[in-house]
Amino acid sequence: MHKSYRIAQFVPMTREEEKLLRLLGKRIRELRIRAGFSSQEDFAYEAGIPRAQYGRYEVGANLTFLSLNKILQYYKLTPEDFFKGMEKLK
Repeated sequence: MHKSYRIAQFVPMTREEEKLLRLLGKRIRELRIRAGFSSQEDFAYEAGIPRAQYGRYEVGANLTFLSLNKILQYYKLTPEDFFKGMEKLK
């Protein structure tokens, strides 16, 4: 199994950090499917996020705040509403 690293620090992520990113990916995927997007590519195009990068986000890659902001803006969600919805995915 490969190790995940924090960007620019080259410090391995903890299991808890990896779990949090997978949970974040699940939440993003849930929103995409609920909005009627069957493909990551279609949503990524609409939200202005590179397709390959967006696909990595759904499987738990570390995403930037700006990318998360684009997703929240597309769905017209506040950060509070987005993270509140993650509680049910645990």
